[in-house]
Amino acid sequence: MRRHAVVLTILFALFVSVVSVSIVFWEFYKLNKKQYIEHMFTRYALITQIYREYEQNPSSSATLQANLAVYNLEMVQDTHKLKQVLQKGQILKQQTFQTLNESVMFKEGGFYTKKVIQEVHVAMMEYKSKIYFYIETPVGIVLIRDNKMQPYKIWPLLYVYLSVFAIILFSFFMIFVKLRPLIAFRKRVERFAKGDLDVSFKTRSVDEIGVIANTLEDARNKINSMLEARTLFLRNIMHELKTPIAKGRLATAMLKEEKQQKRFESIFLRLEDLVNEFAMIEEVNSVVDRSEFKEYRLVDIIDGAIDMAMVDRERVRVEVDTSIKKHASYRLYTTAIKNMIDNAMKYSDDGRVEIVYRNDELCFESLGACIKYPLRYYIEPFTKENPSKNSFGLGLYLVDSILKAHGEVLAHEYDEHHKKNIFIFAKAAQKK
Repeated sequence: MRRHAVVLTILFALFVSVVSVSIVFWEFYKLNKKQYIEHMFTRYALITQIYREYEQNPSSSATLQANLAVYNLEMVQDTHKLKQVLQKGQILKQQTFQTLNESVMFKEGGFYTKKVIQEVHVAMMEYKSKIYFYIETPVGIVLIRDNKMQPYKIWPLLYVYLSVFAIILFSFFMIFVKLRPLIAFRKRVERFAKGDLDVSFKTRSVDEIGVIANTLEDARNKINSMLEARTLFLRNIMHELKTPIAKGRLATAMLKEEKQQKRFESIFLRLEDLVNEFAMIEEVNSVVDRSEFKEYRLVDIIDGAIDMAMVDRERVRVEVDTSIKKHASYRLYTTAIKNMIDNAMKYSDDGRVEIVYRNDELCFESLGACIKYPLRYYIEPFTKENPSKNSFGLGLYLVDSILKAHGEVLAHEYDEHHKKNIFIFAKAAQKK
């Protein structure tokens, strides 16, 4: 999810925009339709007035038709048509109200005014795209077709809605078009981070993404130049260091006094080991090509490490299932295990080490007192607990560097019950 946070945020914004616009248009549609129906329904007052005049003088049917025609109204006289409209028509609005009818009456005492309250039911209906007014009074019923008013049409509002919708989609489409280079740029950065130093960030784009890409391309070129210069420098200096060491060992062999010969030979051997460890550290810290990382059986790697350490196998007890495999650089991982074996044997009380695989972790256990300082002290270069030991203080630093190249980290625990130091090859996300 986090890898596509920008895209998901844009899609969420698009969804919110579309939903918001749709809700606004839907509410506007309902309000607009309601207002339109209210406006049409106001004609019922005019129709009612015309019909009341007809009720007071039923004989003037022609007058009724003429008055209705003036306002584009037409009375439906076909009984079959009237039933169809009443049964299948859609009622848009209906209302019941009372009217007061006054008439002059005569009796023995003279003339008087008679007032009668009548209920009138009015309904506005839609049938086959026509508007009808249905009026029901105590005297009778009438259905009048309005030839002027048209039913409410949604098409104009729908056209506006679709236009706004299209504009929103086009706007977000343009945003995605602009962000598309960013997706390709992210993939190139991932390749670069994995060690593909030949990947190119150069682009012709002149926007913000293009500026960042071209700037990163300049940085990549500078990094490659520095790496090439650094590699050349290290190769030369290693060569220059190994040459006098080799000459010194030859000269040492010519010494007649055995005590001095052994002393100088020990010095040159230590210098040679130091140069080799420096070369290994440099290789680990600059490892970018993981093509040599393959799957190996962990027991095979451990066997190689024991052979490299040149120790008595009886002093190393291995409890690792033969089915466990490790995706690693064989040479580097073997060196890390070899250094851990050397370290355990030098500082253990009985000169033995147990290599155990438990909980998906490779553990190195050895008897002895707990280390005096936190582990981070020992993984710094040129630090060691006992200066008298035959070590340059690079062993655990080299182990830690190799493990980091494999996505792991060196951890330490102390078993108080069995008095054991336990060094662990753990996943980087688990322990530090």
